[in-house]
Amino acid sequence: MVKTSAAALAVLAGSAWAVRGRSSVVFGPSEWRAKSKRRAIALTFDDGPSPSTPRFLDVLAEHRVPATFFQVGINVQRHPEVARSVADAGHEIGNHSFSHLNFALKSASLIRADFAQAQTAIGDATGVTPTLMRAPFGVRWFGFRGMQAQLGLTGVMWTVIGLDWKLPAAAISDRVLSRVSDGGIICLHDGRGTAAKPDAEPTLEAVRRIVPALIEAGYHFETVSQLLWPTN
Repeated sequence: MVKTSAAALAVLAGSAWAVRGRSSVVFGPSEWRAKSKRRAIALTFDDGPSPSTPRFLDVLAEHRVPATFFQVGINVQRHPEVARSVADAGHEIGNHSFSHLNFALKSASLIRADFAQAQTAIGDATGVTPTLMRAPFGVRWFGFRGMQAQLGLTGVMWTVIGLDWKLPAAAISDRVLSRVSDGGIICLHDGRGTAAKPDAEPTLEAVRRIVPALIEAGYHFETVSQLLWPTN
């Protein structure tokens, strides 16, 4: 049996952190929580827009909560009116790539072209040019730094992720509420990758529980940009 040396294991662990570590800035500028821990929090949604997104907007409107939606270009082209309704409701829109690929081992030119295509799709549908991006699966790679510089995008990871693509609503809400903290960024999903008709019901029900619970706990909801770069 071949034994892996401690040095080799350390290299592997370091490489994994660089690619997907929430606080890693190895492959480009990235944020995962506010630097000042105010009693504020950002609620974010990935993988939309989807047919379920308007129902998320209704819950957020009921509680007057702003959120940040990291939209996938293919889904924006599929549902341009839904993408536009997110912007019209006053929520922030970020770039979550065009094709929702895992970009590990992909070329810099492919990465740049994919996110540029998403910028165009989002801009055409919503009139908004994103300044934030989130890598699919949280995976960054060589080429991200150049792409972000060219497109003017800051990477955003998360403080807590709901694992809402595989957990039931109660488990999602319990996971988020038990891990939330001042200045944190919550990652949930109003879609499921590039699926045309995703089942986002567990996430929607979890949001119905999470939002009022956090308001009751004294949290103030902000967009990611407001949370990271407060103006006063």
